[in-house]
Amino acid sequence: MGTTASAAPQPVYVASPLDNVHANGMAQSSMSPVHMVNIHNNKAKSIITNKVAPVVITYNCRQEFQIHDTVLKANYKVGRISDSLPEHYLVKGEYFMVQDVSSKADVLNTTSSYGAPNFRQVKGAYPLYGMGQPTLNGFKQVLQRLQTQGQQEIIFFCIREEPVVFLCKDDDFVPYTPRRKENLHENLQGLQGEETVESLELSIRNELHDFAKLSKNILYVYNDIEFFKDEPQKMSILCEEDIHVTEEVYKRPMFTMQGYRYFRLPLPVEGAPLEEDFDAFVNILRESPSLCLGHSASRVPPTLVFSCQVGVGRTNLAMILGTLVMKRLKGDSQLPPQSAEAGTSEPRPLFQVIQSLIKKLPNGQQLMEEVDHAIALCSEMHNIKEAIYENASKLEGIGEDYQTQGSTTKEYFLNRTKQSLERYFYLIVFNAYLHEQYPLAFVSNFSQWMCCHAWLYRLLARMDVSELSAPAELLTKGARVLVADEYLAPDVLSTIKEMKVANFRRVPKMPVYGVAQPTSEAIGAVLAHLTDEKRKHNHVLWINVHEELALEGNGQIFIPREPSCLDQPIPVPTSDPQLLQKLESSLKEEILRAQKWLEVTLEQEKQMKMFKSCLTIQEIFNQHKSSHQGLVYKRIPLPDCSSPREEDFDKLHEAIRNALAEDPHTAFVFNCANGKSRSTTAMVVAVLTLWHLKGFPECTDDEIVSVPDAKYTKGEFERRDNESVVGTCWLGPRRRRPHSAATQYHMSITAVCPLDFLRGTERSPRKPCQPPIQPPTKIGCRNPL
Repeated sequence: MGTTASAAPQPVYVASPLDNVHANGMAQSSMSPVHMVNIHNNKAKSIITNKVAPVVITYNCRQEFQIHDTVLKANYKVGRISDSLPEHYLVKGEYFMVQDVSSKADVLNTTSSYGAPNFRQVKGAYPLYGMGQPTLNGFKQVLQRLQTQGQQEIIFFCIREEPVVFLCKDDDFVPYTPRRKENLHENLQGLQGEETVESLELSIRNELHDFAKLSKNILYVYNDIEFFKDEPQKMSILCEEDIHVTEEVYKRPMFTMQGYRYFRLPLPVEGAPLEEDFDAFVNILRESPSLCLGHSASRVPPTLVFSCQVGVGRTNLAMILGTLVMKRLKGDSQLPPQSAEAGTSEPRPLFQVIQSLIKKLPNGQQLMEEVDHAIALCSEMHNIKEAIYENASKLEGIGEDYQTQGSTTKEYFLNRTKQSLERYFYLIVFNAYLHEQYPLAFVSNFSQWMCCHAWLYRLLARMDVSELSAPAELLTKGARVLVADEYLAPDVLSTIKEMKVANFRRVPKMPVYGVAQPTSEAIGAVLAHLTDEKRKHNHVLWINVHEELALEGNGQIFIPREPSCLDQPIPVPTSDPQLLQKLESSLKEEILRAQKWLEVTLEQEKQMKMFKSCLTIQEIFNQHKSSHQGLVYKRIPLPDCSSPREEDFDKLHEAIRNALAEDPHTAFVFNCANGKSRSTTAMVVAVLTLWHLKGFPECTDDEIVSVPDAKYTKGEFERRDNESVVGTCWLGPRRRRPHSAATQYHMSITAVCPLDFLRGTERSPRKPCQPPIQPPTKIGCRNPL
């Protein structure tokens, strides 16, 4: 490097960090880079400067390094909002710093009197407060006002998930947030990724400090994003102390106020909080002695203060959570009588998902009424429940749909309705959790409790019931199209030629069959096969597990789909077969009434068809009952790509038992859309039920499945979840063997047949009405999954 070092020890002066400090505690910006070096243990022998940077040579010349105190411009990007505005550095290469809260956001006009916008207390006697984002001096004013009111213990919650930094302006620190150029009015969501929002704020502060260094201690920010008058604003930044992060503003009172605590609890702007958000809130309750049920009844509960940007949406949600906690803490189970004004207003109808929720929860009606009361106490600026009906009313009132911000207006208000309804749903669920776990000191956190009540997830998944009211005219007006079964259900097992239906198969040595959605001709072929002289099944139980609407038109099965996504199913959120039959009848009547050419999608092409005949699935089976007296048809819809519900297992089990009670030799046929996943699931349930009733076949762990090309279906897979279940259940390994045996052949045959199709393998001719692959001689008990 062209430097030299003396062999003899030389005194080295390294300035103390406290040298040349002004009275305000800020270091001089003119301090030499050499003076800012802190050499540990006085091991440096020489410090020599050159044109690049100072060079430090350590003890015995073993290490040599240079000190760079300059900020590289190449590390940062520049940009501008418009051509008329100056160019400057951008946070994270793309964001502009915008003043967080405008004066128009303070609807309650409390900034001057209380120190924060929209500062308010929950109605009633609970010490719960909410507010928008204050400045540093405004936050101090809020704390002083609470102290003068006698509040001794204060727990402050910042519930913002977006990064916020405070910049020095006059004698105060004003909050600013990074925003996108495309929408300067909206905060950034999900910007932090895997790192915490606190770490992101520190990273932004370092960037802003570097920007100031590169711009002669000037930082460019925006205050007026409506008219951009005198924008961007220039702010003087001399050192990092001129920039505060959220933690510095809200945590420092802990050193001067004995009963003050601070937590950051990020909540989403829309929709319900995540389960980990509830867990974080529960952990705070668990670790706060003053919020435990065991504390003295005479002791005053702590004051909870919640703050987001404007103090409306997220703050309102947090205040409701705090109100539910205070109700449990004080044991307020009795609700106040309704006022005369509230009693005269007509009650709004409950949404179906809420009706199902309160019906299944213990004391569900009381839980919902407590949440409604908490919402009313916190409704000074926003009412969560009213927002549901407002969004739903706007959705119903939309006439002509149009595109806006990447989605249609109907999609926008549908999402808003679902998000607000989901938030209300989780408030009721969280109240049920508090009733159960608060007396137990929260032995289970919220996410664990939810896993123990898995039916809540399935109920929430069926929250959108708009499909139940979808008009049948969508089909004849072109908003939806008909897709043929040959497009949706490829005949993997090559059974259409013989059985007139795709993927017909049988469980070896058992009267259990599976098929795709059959036509009337296919049903006749299958029934003739089951009742012939060889099999002699006088009774057949046919269970349709398809959850979509389906029709037979001109002798072919069609399913309605969206034109933009033909492969995406349109599930109907109901398990009521009569309701499904009613919806299919509406489609049938509309098609026959319109008598127009409709677009249909076949296996290879799209066509326009006029339907002369149209039947529902129920009507098809009713026709066959006249010629097959032992035919019993049931519809038990199963969800696709997920486990059946508990009530689905009950319905399948009851139907199988009733059929066996009437005739022990009954044949069971299950069909879904393509004859794969859902029908296979139902077949496995039937096999296990028959084995439990008639006895299990003998099998050992050493037996092998004799399926052709078994090497392609064999594999070692992780089974940690399965092993955990097996280890938990009583006689787990013994219980697993029948399950593995029942599923083994289905998985093997599903893996081999597509392989044969891709390789073009020609197998020997098969006997009519037999499975496409010879059944194994013995069903093995090893499950490859």
